[in-house]
Amino acid sequence: MLVGTAQAQSPAVSTEVVAQGLQNPWGLAFLDEGRMLVTERPGRMRVVEADGRVGDPLRGVPEVDAVGQGGLLDVVADRDFARNRTLHFCYSEPGLGGNSTALASARLSADRAALEDVRVVFSQKPKVASRLHFGCRIAQAGDGSLFLGLGDRYSRMADAQTLDNHLGKVVRVRPDGSAHPDNPFVGRAGALPEIWSFGHRNVQGATIGPDGALWITEHGPQGGDELNRPGAGRNHGWPVITYGENYGGGPIGKGITRQDGMEQPLLHWTPSIAPAGMAFVTSERYGPEWQGRLLVGSLKFRYLARLTLDGTRVLREEKLLPDLGQRVRDVRQGPDGFIYLLTDARNGQLLRLQPGG
Repeated sequence: MLVGTAQAQSPAVSTEVVAQGLQNPWGLAFLDEGRMLVTERPGRMRVVEADGRVGDPLRGVPEVDAVGQGGLLDVVADRDFARNRTLHFCYSEPGLGGNSTALASARLSADRAALEDVRVVFSQKPKVASRLHFGCRIAQAGDGSLFLGLGDRYSRMADAQTLDNHLGKVVRVRPDGSAHPDNPFVGRAGALPEIWSFGHRNVQGATIGPDGALWITEHGPQGGDELNRPGAGRNHGWPVITYGENYGGGPIGKGITRQDGMEQPLLHWTPSIAPAGMAFVTSERYGPEWQGRLLVGSLKFRYLARLTLDGTRVLREEKLLPDLGQRVRDVRQGPDGFIYLLTDARNGQLLRLQPGG
């Protein structure tokens, strides 16, 4: 069930296909002159022209471990892209002992055909032999620093509660990969300085809200998907507290949903909807009743959720595009004020949300 919300009928909107033929697209970034950049999970980046033409794969993408839920995942254009042409992206990085999520930065070449000066600025520690729970959503804060949501790698969920690793964490780094000096655990013995918040399971959506704060969605186990607003040093509880249960049934740990010192989600979905990309609507394209609403894609039930908020309190959820029939992987508001969606399929699409049914 939804906590603190009431479900309502969908407002009238429709979708326009901008591009198709994308293989499991995962992340969407906005470039210049109406162009966009899309990642494909098998390990490719492609520029989509303003008219929808899909370019050849960019050269220079590093090796990715495209197994299970891993691959080439999220991407954002730097806030100063018009000047520095910098992209930030994350992916499953192979290495000794298995794989882990890495964050890299690169410059898009002038002809938009290649990545240049590719630098891995952060690698999740430790490497784990796993095909699951890479996390890998990026949000850039107003000061240019980068938040990166990281999964617990499934088999290592207990590590989400300890600070000597990056599993089940949100980290905050400067563009060069160094820990942000304002991070809550900088200088603490036994704690990694990149950590911003902990006790997460598998972050799949991230955005900076109109309030300037980080908002995320994360997958629960069987139930207990969450919407969170992680603050510095906060413990979001996984796997000590959760509204989900083990696959096939049965409690996780003590089967509790609350404990002192651990944050409650702003919203949890039970049964799971598998929430993914997310974006706040700030443009006037869809009318005043849309402004300030939070959009969240559902992978499992294949719709777009529109959440009405009062501060951090979720008042209700409306299900948009209930007949879409496609897994909504990413949700972004473009510079033109339109909302764009990526659908996760072997023949995935880039969609533009149009006002009116």
